[in-house]
This record gives sequence, C-alpha cells and structure tokens, in this order.
Amino acid sequence: MNKNEKFVITINRELGSGGRTVGEKLAERLGVSFYDKALIKALEEKYHLTVEEIEKLKGQKNNWWSDFKRVVSVGGALHQSAYYQVPVGSKSELLTTADLFHAETEILEGIAENESCVIAGRCGFFVFRNHPNHLSILILAPLEYRIQRVMKKKGLSHEDAEKIIRQVDRMRENYVTKYTNSSRYDARNYNLVISSDERTEDEIADLIVRYIG
Repeated sequence: MNKNEKFVITINRELGSGGRTVGEKLAERLGVSFYDKALIKALEEKYHLTVEEIEKLKGQKNNWWSDFKRVVSVGGALHQSAYYQVPVGSKSELLTTADLFHAETEILEGIAENESCVIAGRCGFFVFRNHPNHLSILILAPLEYRIQRVMKKKGLSHEDAEKIIRQVDRMRENYVTKYTNSSRYDARNYNLVISSDERTEDEIADLIVRYIG
C-alpha cells in the first residue's frame, strides 16, 4: 500500500480484541477518517437508504460523498436535512439484509473514491478486494482475553461476556459467509493478521504504520 496516494485500510476484528480502537488510533496516526458500523447503522435507521437512493444522490451531484458527509458526521451523529430524507411508509423504509449489504457497499465505495480512510468491519476485505491501494487487516485474540476485556468494558459476568462474544462471532461469520462466500477467518483475505493479546492498541497501530512504511 502506498500511503502517499489515496488509500483504504480495512480492519476485520473479533469482539473484545480491541480492533476498533486500533482502527481509530491508526486513522489518527495517518491523518485520515475512521468509519465503522455506527455510520452505516445511522444511515439505515435515519435515512433508510437503499442502492436506489444512493445512486440517485450520486446522479444528482458530482461530489455526492463530500456533500453527504456534511450531513452525516463521522461516528454516526446526524443532522436534519430534507434533501436526504426518505418519506416514512415508502418502499425503502424497511430494508432487507441484501438491500442493506448492497447499500453499505455503495456507501463504502463512495467513501474510498473521495478520501483515504480506515474502515472497520462491514466486509471491507471483500468490498475492496480489487482496490488498487488497499491494505486488509484481521485483528483477533484468544477467547479468554476477549472475555476479560468485554467483562471490564461492559461490566458483565464471565458467563454473560462469553455468551455475547459467541453470539456476535456466529452472527458476523454467518453474515460474511453469506455475502462473500468466504470465512472472515480465512487468512488469504488479509495482508496482516495480528493477535492483540500481547500488545496494546497503540503498539498494534504503530506496528501497522511501520508495515506500511
């Protein structure tokens, strides 16, 4: 990956591995924006965007993503804008999973077309598999390490933390398998696979920066 040209870094991570924090720190070090499911979820809930709506926006404005970004801030905080509203009760109000996946893909591609960025999750390794300047990363950790992190962060019991982790693991794997015909654990999908149990988030971010060069 050439950091002197427009690039996209995608991070897949296990719940409790610290991958999201690594993504934020990496984006900060590289001076680019960080995007995760918060943005996509906000779009889904607030604007009910489908591929059709996104294509309409792209057709109406040459620099559609820059304009859209002024409406939806990083992290999912939204502001009112009639231009982007979809009427309640319209066909697009309720999205099927397939609709949402394709809408997310359009959004992610729109981001990468207009700026360098770090994207966590959202099948980024698959969406950008043919991108000319893409670095794909998987961050994982042993189960017990993840359980302890989730227990501390969420104030949960060991049993509840493990239950949540296993549910999320299963949900994410099913989602990835359905839409990419691959496993999110397939190392062939990544340039870097990093275990976080012996490193801090800062150390991992620094490691990635050194790898990029």
